[in-house]
Amino acid sequence: MNVKTNAKGKNAITPTRAENYSEWYLEVIKAADLAENSPVRGSMVIRPWGYGIWENIRNVLDVMFKETGHENAYFPLLIPVSFLEKEAEHVEGFAKECAVVTHHRLKGDGKGKLIPDGELEEPFVIRPTSETIIGHMFAKWSRSYRDLPILINQWANVMRWEMRTRMFLRTAEFLWQEGHTVHATSDEAMDETLKMLDVYERFAKDYLAIPVIKGEKTKNERFPGAVNTFTIEAMMQDGKALQAGTSHFLGQNFSKAQEIKFLGPNEKEEFAWTTSWGVSTRLIGGLIMTHSDDDGLVLPPKIAPAHIVLMPIWKNPEEENQVLAYVENLAKELRGVNFNDGKIVVKVDKRDIRGGEKSWQHIKKGVPVRIEIGPRDMASDSVFFARRDKDPKDKCSMPRAEFISKISSILEEMQENIYKRALEFRNKNIHNVNSLDELRTLFAGDEKKINGFAFCHFNECEEAINHPIMAELKLTIRCLPLEGKLEEGKCLFTGLPSSKRVIIAKSY
Repeated sequence: MNVKTNAKGKNAITPTRAENYSEWYLEVIKAADLAENSPVRGSMVIRPWGYGIWENIRNVLDVMFKETGHENAYFPLLIPVSFLEKEAEHVEGFAKECAVVTHHRLKGDGKGKLIPDGELEEPFVIRPTSETIIGHMFAKWSRSYRDLPILINQWANVMRWEMRTRMFLRTAEFLWQEGHTVHATSDEAMDETLKMLDVYERFAKDYLAIPVIKGEKTKNERFPGAVNTFTIEAMMQDGKALQAGTSHFLGQNFSKAQEIKFLGPNEKEEFAWTTSWGVSTRLIGGLIMTHSDDDGLVLPPKIAPAHIVLMPIWKNPEEENQVLAYVENLAKELRGVNFNDGKIVVKVDKRDIRGGEKSWQHIKKGVPVRIEIGPRDMASDSVFFARRDKDPKDKCSMPRAEFISKISSILEEMQENIYKRALEFRNKNIHNVNSLDELRTLFAGDEKKINGFAFCHFNECEEAINHPIMAELKLTIRCLPLEGKLEEGKCLFTGLPSSKRVIIAKSY
């Protein structure tokens, strides 16, 4: 699979989405210089453009978390195995994904090889998630109801030994944030759980331009050890669902396992109520699959590492000096313009390569606005630009002063257009399904067919959860939408009474 750089813009990414969506996804990552495979099985190297996207995700969310009263902290990478053993359901849920450290040094074997030496008294697990070790610390910090709530967030890496990996969507090591909180009452903990779900929804919509559906996971899809798991589910362009973030009401399960207690106002000792919630670099995979096209990556301006690229064009050394001086001055003016609670980020590409090739590189990286500046543009004091939310050949000229005055509104309009396009696609591919035959018709057949989301009546019993058609069609119950209206009906699988519909879909 190769990446084309032809100026005509036909199939800049091959294969196209219609030809092979899975391969197209990987080629977009490659063409945009987002990431590449590393020597470590299942782990990736995130390149500067890809990491710039993650930095923006992290920076925006960090502000949102702090606005809701949370503080950042850091906890150890290595977790004693005995900590996981304290919560049976939790350890069972993660046991197959754990990477285990058993020795603390290496020694030579005399033949040029290094072998583990110095076996540990107790093995450590490289954190798959941090509920147990953070819970251990919470038990020390929560002595009285006056110490509560404790609202902590951690930005970190985690490791889950995945057998089948795909860059950003599912890797052995990935970056994320994990929030962990302690509360005096069940109601306070549930309020926290849903508040953070709302934060994720707002971030996905306002910054990633991804429409999501908030919902509750069925019991077989809950986080191991949680009482309730809530999710935001997004639809990718192939119709599959992506779990974009989760928030968990842990009840007192981890408090009892970790001895997280406090003295209440009545001087009686009580177990605390806890939550956890997180999003990861999988959001970048969601960005790619929601917005990108057969020309490469498409980035909403609010999350792009750079908003504008300036591409100077010249024919001789005399023109080069004049054009570069003009471009640097324009870049300075643009960098002084406000956008999205900050300043516009401008990249100047002075590389001595063909203009068409240079332009296509930035198209494939998803830079929102491309500007070509040559002697004629200087003479007319105008800006010749193109927007990544439009066809690559769709370019226009605007007087320099007018462009500078309008660039913020142009970027806002692009952000809105990208969101509307994704919302229209999702709504077009949501289907009410009322029988198993309809479900089979929707999801069986051509793998390239866009199936979308099936909204089905469902009664949460074992027969419905484990119905053979789900495995046959490779479907999962994504969630019970929180904002779905009550509607009396019969469970698709059992015929038992049901008052709401769940989302059923193929998923990542």
